[in-house]
Amino acid sequence: MFARTPRLTLRPGWPEDAAALTQAIAHESVAMKLARLPWPYQESDAVTWLALPRAPSSAITVILSHDYDRPRLVGAIGIEPIANGDYELGYWLTPDAWGRGYATEAGRAMLDIARYGLGLRRLVSGHFTDNPASGRVLRKLGFIATGRTERRECRARGRRVDCATYTLSLADEECGPTRMAA
Repeated sequence: MFARTPRLTLRPGWPEDAAALTQAIAHESVAMKLARLPWPYQESDAVTWLALPRAPSSAITVILSHDYDRPRLVGAIGIEPIANGDYELGYWLTPDAWGRGYATEAGRAMLDIARYGLGLRRLVSGHFTDNPASGRVLRKLGFIATGRTERRECRARGRRVDCATYTLSLADEECGPTRMAA
């Protein structure tokens, strides 16, 4: 799926994105905030991730910013099915893209994809408790904290880490128009 916002394009990752993806994600400060990312991250990891088969019920995209002289890969965002029939929103941004509102902007587009492209009624998400900025993004998107924390594996840290959990009902919310194509 593709989506366009005022400053971003969300699109599937392509094999030729491997170098740009590696440059964007291969930062220890990013790896320590994600559950499944290996550390250190190599271009071969990007090649593997880009080649993974995607379930028809998922939407995984890279985030390209148009705030530069040419579109630049600055992160990724996606929705994937997880246990118990739930769908989870996850995202990351390269460090020099932090604090620019990209995660919220991309998140709003992904919520439209969840509602209208995938027909979902509910999403879950979470963030490691030592990453409160991600919690602020989730709350801006309308997610509600469940009040529970879970211990989740952080591959880069090599251990389980406390993760605050959130949920969002997509059933009754209004959303603005996002230009997207399947």
